[in-house]
Amino acid sequence: MNTLYLRIKELADDRGESLAQLERNLKLSNGIISTWKKGKASSDKIEKVADYFNVTTDYLLGRTSDPNPANNNMTKNQKLIAHSIDPDVTDEEREIIIGMVKEAMKFRRRL
Repeated sequence: MNTLYLRIKELADDRGESLAQLERNLKLSNGIISTWKKGKASSDKIEKVADYFNVTTDYLLGRTSDPNPANNNMTKNQKLIAHSIDPDVTDEEREIIIGMVKEAMKFRRRL
């Protein structure tokens, strides 16, 4: 099996979703993800799956082992703020927190 299929299956399993449910959520044809075992997936569908799971297409395709290298671009202070709010914060929650902090900073600059 190829990396694309395995990574999508793993991400879906981590969320407790079946591939069929994932296909329905993304409005993909029934059974299409299983056909990707042979490596035949269009770039627009790969992007759709990557966006859904908040990972890069490079991760899905096996070009990197880091699902979201953008998180590594956080400054030390951003990581500290997110961690101080909740040490068990998920990546998704951390992104939300960082977004809120950025919006608060923009608002403060307008005053």
